[in-house]
Amino acid sequence: MHLLIASIFCSVAVSIFLKLARRHHIDVGQAIVVNYLTAVSLCVVLLRPDPMSVMESGTPLWLLILLGFLLPTIFIAMARAVEHAGIVLADAAQRLSLVIPLLAAALIFGESIGGTKLIGVSLAILALICLTVKSSSSDNSSHGKQATLFLLAVWLGFGVIDILFKQLSKGGAQFAGSLVITFVVAGLVMLSFLIARRTQWSAHSLLSGIGLGLLNFGNIFYYIKAHQHFPENPTLVFSAMNIGVITAGTLVGAGFFKEKLSKVNMLGIGLAISAIMALIPR
Repeated sequence: MHLLIASIFCSVAVSIFLKLARRHHIDVGQAIVVNYLTAVSLCVVLLRPDPMSVMESGTPLWLLILLGFLLPTIFIAMARAVEHAGIVLADAAQRLSLVIPLLAAALIFGESIGGTKLIGVSLAILALICLTVKSSSSDNSSHGKQATLFLLAVWLGFGVIDILFKQLSKGGAQFAGSLVITFVVAGLVMLSFLIARRTQWSAHSLLSGIGLGLLNFGNIFYYIKAHQHFPENPTLVFSAMNIGVITAGTLVGAGFFKEKLSKVNMLGIGLAISAIMALIPR
């Protein structure tokens, strides 16, 4: 269970980092670049990837490049969501993205969704609506619209990333090798963007990226280890991780950072947890 707790801690800690970044004058973009460099280094040392096996498996290059573009883009969206909507709502929106692959299967590939899956998807959509109510009803309409936009971007973006990683696994690509390649592409994409903007580099922001990379990779690493530790019970890992992040995010955001949640927002949190429970693999 300590592996799951460590993964949940790292996930929520990333949101805390993004919450505190502006207060401590950290350029998130610069931190993200070093984050990917750190993640690649840790991946090489701890997971011992074989990037060449990814190419030999016939994995489409466009898939790796698309992931490389999406990862930093959605990372920035997550940072903006935390800034405008708070940790509680941003973490919940991220975890609700698990319904995107199900919706894609039904709407694009014509697969049927029935039973508890249909209930789970319905609850997740209701939860997302409740989570964004605060944003649209904010006194500052511009701020509220931005919060809603970034929450939806987080929800949709992480869902699409999930679909793409599943496509990689179906193609037989080695997971660690895929991570290294996509992290390298993501880092280069973010670096190119910052250079194009003629960014004024900050040692403070760059060094903070090491901590961000440790947390970001730690979330992935401990989640993988938890699945390996409980091979006979993947539902435990799935449910504990998603519900744990939402619960811990709520405690930290509302308790420590005093983020204000309406009754409708709290209903959304409850619906999100209910949706995850309904979607637990059986």
